[in-house]
Amino acid sequence: MQPRRVVVTGMGALTPVGLDVASTWDGIIHGRSGIARVQTFETDDLDVKIAGQVKGFDPIAFLDKKEARRMDRFLQLGLVAAQEAVRDAELTINAENAERIGVLVGSGIGGIGTIVEAAITLHTRGPDRVGPFVVPMMLPDMLAGMIAIQTGAKGVNFAVASACATAGHALGEAVEMIKRGDADVILAGGAEAPVTRIGLAAFDSMHALSTRNAEPEKASRPFDAERDGFVLAEAAGILVLESLEHASRRDAHIYAEITGYGATADAYHITAPSEGGEGAARAMRTAIKQAGLQPADIGYINAHGTSTPHNDRTETQAIKAVFGNQAPPVSSTKSMTGHLIGASGAIEAIICIKTILEGCLPPTINQEHPDPECDLDYVPNMARSKRIDTALSNSLGFGGHNTALVVSRFD
Repeated sequence: MQPRRVVVTGMGALTPVGLDVASTWDGIIHGRSGIARVQTFETDDLDVKIAGQVKGFDPIAFLDKKEARRMDRFLQLGLVAAQEAVRDAELTINAENAERIGVLVGSGIGGIGTIVEAAITLHTRGPDRVGPFVVPMMLPDMLAGMIAIQTGAKGVNFAVASACATAGHALGEAVEMIKRGDADVILAGGAEAPVTRIGLAAFDSMHALSTRNAEPEKASRPFDAERDGFVLAEAAGILVLESLEHASRRDAHIYAEITGYGATADAYHITAPSEGGEGAARAMRTAIKQAGLQPADIGYINAHGTSTPHNDRTETQAIKAVFGNQAPPVSSTKSMTGHLIGASGAIEAIICIKTILEGCLPPTINQEHPDPECDLDYVPNMARSKRIDTALSNSLGFGGHNTALVVSRFD
């Protein structure tokens, strides 16, 4: 029996450059940076004062006011992105199909803002003042549960946590479940809200973040010789994945098909990528092979491209190891969104789908100083018109987690 084909019928997004898929894509192709000085908490004593935040987001416009107060921000973002995706897919969940519709979403960090606030309350006001909603607000798996409650989906339901590879794993594993018949539809993706004082301080202590505070919009500069770290950011991205048979039966609009998925481990270091990007290269090869393609068939790569010196160099080496001297155009949309951590893979899969549909390659902004060790075509500074039929998206996480997804034009 042939595995079932898996298609994308709905998409939802909240990012530093847009409050939905349409505005996010518009910001991306026009090279607008979503990075700015943090305004929501005090940063005077922090070395890093910039981040990518979702601006103008009012959860009360989408969620019950009382319920929204009992949610960490990553939950709010994820639920609203799921609403957009389900609405976009025109998916009706009822008693007849609920048990065949699942939710597989994740978060690399979960409710870090809630955890910190509860810890402060514990130490300043005592244990009796720690609220009963702290646990459901902080658990990374709670988003999957809440999406199911919100939509009525009663099928497979759990969370993935693999740092910056989280949403890539969620999408890839959801595809595999649909292929083997465990579900007909799965809402998959990730959400993250790490922009907190502890988030900035902790990542900065690793020397992972850019300290270009005077020029926030220029701070995220993947593959540029003067890159000095990534920019912490928040977002949520949810995709509705469906078996082709199910989508066809309900006459759903099909955006694209996910044809390949690769997942590997570096088994090397807790934060640094393996030398030469060996693990990432294996993930790309696996995804391309599963798609039934050759490297030359890939028309565009959305790189993990964090803007750290080590990542960008080793990812470039990994791409060369797979594609040789024939690498397709590569760009890092983190140059505009910042690093979305566990939501990255979902947002970047959406961007790959839009790239195929619109015939426009997203730019890597802030490409000002060539790096001899990063010498691919990174679509510098300006979007480029080009028809492509396949795109590959990389997500690489602390812990040595690597994922690659191949997205194809639906035919």
